[in-house]
Amino acid sequence: MALNASTHMPHAPQDVINTLTDRGFAEHLTTMAKGTLTDFSVSGDTASAFTLITVRALPTDRVPDMAKKFVGSSVEVTQTEKWSAPDAAGNRTATVDISVAGVPVSVSGSESLTANAEGSVFAIDAKVSSSIPFIGGKIASAAEPYLGKALNMQAAQVNSWLAK
Repeated sequence: MALNASTHMPHAPQDVINTLTDRGFAEHLTTMAKGTLTDFSVSGDTASAFTLITVRALPTDRVPDMAKKFVGSSVEVTQTEKWSAPDAAGNRTATVDISVAGVPVSVSGSESLTANAEGSVFAIDAKVSSSIPFIGGKIASAAEPYLGKALNMQAAQVNSWLAK
């Protein structure tokens, strides 16, 4: 199942990157999702290419019914983003991989952060997949709206965080 979403942020790309790589912001975002941040690391210099790994324990109370039998009261979600160095305009791209421990659902694709006159546009183009025979496609389809909502919540929280 394809996941394509984008959102505008009235902030420069580097300001967005600085927020995304701030542990305090990651903890805030995780709390908004009623989860626990279990690991957070940034490898490399955020002024150039770097890798961001975020691991969260998230409650499963909003998991689609068909997937509930595969999970307990929480799941561990690992998100790995490998960001490029900014180009001359400040634009960046990243590969993104999201895995859910113990659940055969994953997300892989790309993200982009593109500068414009009003700030930047954050976009994701990814594929949600599940390896469960026969019902994997249904689970992936059910997961897609939640991931889109998560992107929008992240963007709104970046905007709030930077407005402080």
